[in-house]
Amino acid sequence: MLRDPLSDNLAFLCSYYPSIASVCRRIGINRQQFNKYLSGQTVPSRRNMRRICDFFGVSESELLLDHRRFAEIAGLKRRPIAGDGPTEILTHIEELYRGSGDLGRYVGYYFRYFYSFGHAGKIIKCLAAIYEKDGRYYWRSIERLKLDGRYGVKTSKYTGALFLLGDRIFALEYETLLKSSITQLILYPSYRTSLTFLIGVQTGMPLLRGRKPAASIVLLEYLGKSIDQRKALKTCGLYDDTDPMIDPSIRSMISNHGKPDSFVLETDDA
Repeated sequence: MLRDPLSDNLAFLCSYYPSIASVCRRIGINRQQFNKYLSGQTVPSRRNMRRICDFFGVSESELLLDHRRFAEIAGLKRRPIAGDGPTEILTHIEELYRGSGDLGRYVGYYFRYFYSFGHAGKIIKCLAAIYEKDGRYYWRSIERLKLDGRYGVKTSKYTGALFLLGDRIFALEYETLLKSSITQLILYPSYRTSLTFLIGVQTGMPLLRGRKPAASIVLLEYLGKSIDQRKALKTCGLYDDTDPMIDPSIRSMISNHGKPDSFVLETDDA
């Protein structure tokens, strides 16, 4: 009897990660159940199949391909860009950096607030930072979400590039482990002497629940150039929108209710 390619394909994908246990924690599937998928004893339910495909960034039809063909496709998705010279995409990024303005005054740490794409009605508070290296500005963000059940705290890290173009701040970020999506933030710069808030709109999608493209208002609360990062991270997490830990003024600024005369999601300066 021919072996089901699903188990071999799953094992191939897991080989890119430190352990099967880490994969199970990230997906949110019981390790014992996942082992049955790997051994070919059973196949995932429709719900779990979707979660697995979302996590690995493949389609269900790809996951069920003959193993040799699947390995070729999956390998291509993870293959480094070939060639010694600058690629076309790097040329475009260089053009953006050449046109970007000075972001020096924004260097430092921020609390980032927005309504979650994957947990309806919940507010995510995470820690973000803007930093400079060799005259370029970059962005990183850390989410620590305490989830119900046995999986405890889920930590996600994001990194990317930052530009000041046309009097707006643009951040492009990706999740450093999965690399299966890109989030874009467009923020108003601050015109005040003292930096307090940056507000704008971000686009993205949940990593594991449907992957529906979405947009939300996002707020950055400036903390300073040097902070106790461990202490700041302890206050981060997933909050009910009525939780007193989220300041009512912040909650009102990140509300996603559209204006009566507007057909798109937009926000005014803070």
